[in-house]
Amino acid sequence: MAEKTRYALVGAGHRSGMFTDAIVDTYRDISRLVGICDPNQGRMDLKNRQIAEKGHPPVPTYKHHEFDRMVAQTKPDVIVVTSLDVTHSDYICRAMELGCDVITEKPMTIDEARCRKILQTQAATGRKIQVTFNYRYSPPRMQIKEILSAGTIGEVLSVDFAWCLDTRHGADYFRRWHRRREYSGSLLVHKATHHFDLVNWWLDDLPEDVFAHGTLKFYTPQNADALGLLGRSERCLDCPVKADCKFYLDLAAHKELKELYLDNEAHDGYFRDRCVFSEDIDIWDNMSVAVRYRRGALLSYMLHSYSPWEGYRIAFNGTKGRLEHSACENTYISGDGAIPGELTKGRISIRLIPAFSPPQIIAPRMGTGGHGGGDPELLSNIFDPTGSDDPLNRKADHRDGAYSILTGIAAARSIDTGNPINIADLLGDAPVGE
Repeated sequence: MAEKTRYALVGAGHRSGMFTDAIVDTYRDISRLVGICDPNQGRMDLKNRQIAEKGHPPVPTYKHHEFDRMVAQTKPDVIVVTSLDVTHSDYICRAMELGCDVITEKPMTIDEARCRKILQTQAATGRKIQVTFNYRYSPPRMQIKEILSAGTIGEVLSVDFAWCLDTRHGADYFRRWHRRREYSGSLLVHKATHHFDLVNWWLDDLPEDVFAHGTLKFYTPQNADALGLLGRSERCLDCPVKADCKFYLDLAAHKELKELYLDNEAHDGYFRDRCVFSEDIDIWDNMSVAVRYRRGALLSYMLHSYSPWEGYRIAFNGTKGRLEHSACENTYISGDGAIPGELTKGRISIRLIPAFSPPQIIAPRMGTGGHGGGDPELLSNIFDPTGSDDPLNRKADHRDGAYSILTGIAAARSIDTGNPINIADLLGDAPVGE
């Protein structure tokens, strides 16, 4: 029997569960978890209890500053990175320097300096990086790729794209560490990296320059006051107005949230239920981005984080027609037990409008599982070496990871400076390839 691939995990929060479940359960015959690294010992102990329930023996645990020792002692082939966004580059680069390949959650990192370091380290070591863009594996998004790749609407000249995060899922970013740019790079990097990657992949093109606007108008103390939420606490747990607040999160009411966060606060002081109207927030809740692509296509993108519904609408305008696509996704709070990004049946549409011809309604292909059915397909692509061919080039590497975040990084820089930002200027001489 062939040796099992050895994986070590960095980051034991909610998102890590998808990967550890795949390693210790779905792909247990060919995979083995050998170590866990995280600043919070309580969450690592919980992870060991969870994998034990699936029949996997407990693995050694290491604090974040013991990463090198973990690699030396457990000898992983691959490091899975699901830690805070700002720490991704440190673990990605060090893993490659120590001879490991890397699977990393999006975004690959949060700023251009860290992005350049990842690209330079990859070129120097030759190790592999896979960025887990699960939306590429969702059936209706693959369908859009197929229609565009077939030239059905000719050359795409412009794209109109609006993504709405609702007052459940969207608000959740404003109570967690994501609310600080120093940790997440803002939602233009943490969240929109999914969306910019989709456009890059759909168009098979790369962004060239970016101009953006951003505001913070909804998740503010002033708006909370206007809603009558006076005398607020900094967290939900002890807030005197929680009975009147539509954004109240009861960590104790959700088993996973309680186990992961409330029960482990003493280890690192991290509060999962910070007030969404805090003065501490410095990310934008409303963003507008204009992107010019190398072959000349123009993208108009908007991200709203306080919508009454969750989903998106996109339209591609080409030389031979127009392709429209919309999707409604389920609403959830990360870790509440709901399936993240699950498609809402009956609320997915694809409409093709050929030039000088009547519109055609195209039945969308549906998938089951997280992110529109993309999660199980992504995991198969990652962990099963005997998987099928990938004619749509869904597997994303360091280059895809770089260009997905550089649009958001450039947008944030544009908002800060009021100027358009050229992607090449952010890359400098980093070896991204062509």
